[in-house]
Amino acid sequence: MSISTEDLLTRNAAFAARGAHAGLPFPSNQILRVVGCVDSRVDPSDVLGLDLGDAVVMRNIGGRITPEALRAWTLLGRLGQGAPPGGQLIILHHTDCGIRRLADFPEQLAAWFEIPVADLESKAIHDPYASVRVDVGIARLALPPSLPVTGVVYDVDTGLIEVIDPPTPA
Repeated sequence: MSISTEDLLTRNAAFAARGAHAGLPFPSNQILRVVGCVDSRVDPSDVLGLDLGDAVVMRNIGGRITPEALRAWTLLGRLGQGAPPGGQLIILHHTDCGIRRLADFPEQLAAWFEIPVADLESKAIHDPYASVRVDVGIARLALPPSLPVTGVVYDVDTGLIEVIDPPTPA
């Protein structure tokens, strides 16, 4: 399905007319953070029922916690400096993820993860349930311990999420 620029302008005008964007506060450290996949079937805001302003959502290939994602979360954390810590991080992986097909390009995939090709197996790219556990572990080691991290998997067939790795108490 192709969406034209004119269609986008019409859709944007309808969005702007609703005024849902007016007066939203700038994100702080108290807000929900979500990292999810770029797959067009898996919009984290829709999957999790989030409204505009409910969360800061980052999307990348597979919804993975990569060194780049960690650098971005650290940088974004500076926007809320001085505010009390709060919020949580949700790592959202999904079934039938295209990252599995990227295994056919090990050099590029390893470079994206910033790891040697020999370490790709440790990323569990063929199993979203295992990969979300891998990423939760990485996030818990790299991010402030006061930030609860939860790993969930979205089933693209049922539309439901399952908590695979619940947050640990702070």
